[in-house]
Amino acid sequence: MPAAGRAGRDLPVAIGVGVALGAVVLLTLYLVKPAFLAFVAIVVGIGMWELVRSLDARSLRAPLIPLEVGLACILALAYTNGREAMTVAMMLTAVAIVVWRVAEGADGMLADIGAGLLVLVYVAFLAGFAALMLAPGDGARRVTAFIATVVASDVGGYAAGVLFGRHLMSPTVSPKKSWEGLVGSAIACVICGAVLFATLFPRGHWWQGAVFGLALVATATVGDLGESMIKRDLGIKDMGTLLPGHGGLMDRLDSMLPSAPVAWLLLAAFVPVH
Repeated sequence: MPAAGRAGRDLPVAIGVGVALGAVVLLTLYLVKPAFLAFVAIVVGIGMWELVRSLDARSLRAPLIPLEVGLACILALAYTNGREAMTVAMMLTAVAIVVWRVAEGADGMLADIGAGLLVLVYVAFLAGFAALMLAPGDGARRVTAFIATVVASDVGGYAAGVLFGRHLMSPTVSPKKSWEGLVGSAIACVICGAVLFATLFPRGHWWQGAVFGLALVATATVGDLGESMIKRDLGIKDMGTLLPGHGGLMDRLDSMLPSAPVAWLLLAAFVPVH
């Protein structure tokens, strides 16, 4: 088995998997937008299953079927009808989670409902903002700016952490994340955001992209640390093993999910849809 790098990854394998995922994203995003939406539904649905399975190992039984159905409805309605319809779909899914779990009996009911609502908001609802970004005519460019900037945070943080990492941010939560890595993430995100806003959007400005990058490095870092806290509480290293060199799909979505609503909000403010 190839040795893992200093930051805990088998780097060649991780790069290969990342490039393959990137190719699928770009092909579906720019050729057939509904195909990209279906790809998002599959990826997020698997990530949701990984999280539900991990919670179940600690006797927290989040109802998977209403969650998966709710995810599909949230994504579809966000894309076709906007944020109000997406919010209604989330609320109805929350009711379905409660009804589904109540029908199974009272033992552990409150904890299971709480776990189900956590998964609903943390995964399904936040993923809906990616569908909101995709919906406008320039949706492919909006999603590109979002995904590329979050990826820049991961790549910049990894490179700076490996090369210069000395001071750990939170050793009890994520022992490989350093302050130097955070600086690398911030620099990469600011540069990436500035370049993308100046090139992708006719009415965009580089300084808006820089602000966009700073905001997303904050949300991506919070998302990464947040999932690390969940995994530490559950006593696991990764949510899954589907992606060699990365872990599970949920381990790749941890930075994307909390960044999606912030990206959507800033894009709506800086590059309004006409």
